[in-house]
Amino acid sequence: MDTAASLNRIAALIGERARIDILMALMAGRALTATELADVAGIARPTASEHLSALVDARLVCLEKQGRHRYFRLADEDVARVLEGLMGVAYRTVDPRVPTGPCDPGLRQARVCYDHLAGEWGVRIHDSFMRRGFLSAGESGLQLTAAGAGFLHDAGIDPGALPGSRRVMCRSCLDWSERRHHLAGALGAVLLTRFLEQGWLRRARNSRALGVTPRGHRELVRFAGSGGLAPPARVD
Repeated sequence: MDTAASLNRIAALIGERARIDILMALMAGRALTATELADVAGIARPTASEHLSALVDARLVCLEKQGRHRYFRLADEDVARVLEGLMGVAYRTVDPRVPTGPCDPGLRQARVCYDHLAGEWGVRIHDSFMRRGFLSAGESGLQLTAAGAGFLHDAGIDPGALPGSRRVMCRSCLDWSERRHHLAGALGAVLLTRFLEQGWLRRARNSRALGVTPRGHRELVRFAGSGGLAPPARVD
């Protein structure tokens, strides 16, 4: 395998503006049609289809068919992690005087990173779990401790029911805006799903931003624990 050639191919694919816009739209974790992605990128439908075909061939994006409809989503968490990291590098290299991450306070507070929670709240939960001994860091990465499993069980989440595939249960993901880690992996995905189901968070239309409801703000403070830190301000 020619690693250099493969990297060059991926870099060339990601380096085109319309394809960047498509990939950024898919970072919200939703499956979108070629027409929807064409609108996001501001290009014609046939052009979007050509870009999507190239991204599918490179295994950066996957295609799902449902009846007559064709939906596209990021291929997997590895692709999302690379894109999140590149966004951080891009912001850092523009101008060191420019604040890191998005200017939109909603995106900074809480947003979707593929299928888990990012932003201030994502970092806060990760730090809280580390501080309270719910996660431990070792040579093999993050591990859920017995105390962490007990906490999740009390919160109505059965750690034994987490996806048992090859996917890592817990992983730290460097946050684009906070430059600290938030919680990814199967557990991160389960937590985001639970927060949405409970109405603590709500998705914003055509954005990765997540709105924190009044009840959600109270419950997230309780879930993350205070630890002497002020919680992120609620952005309505």
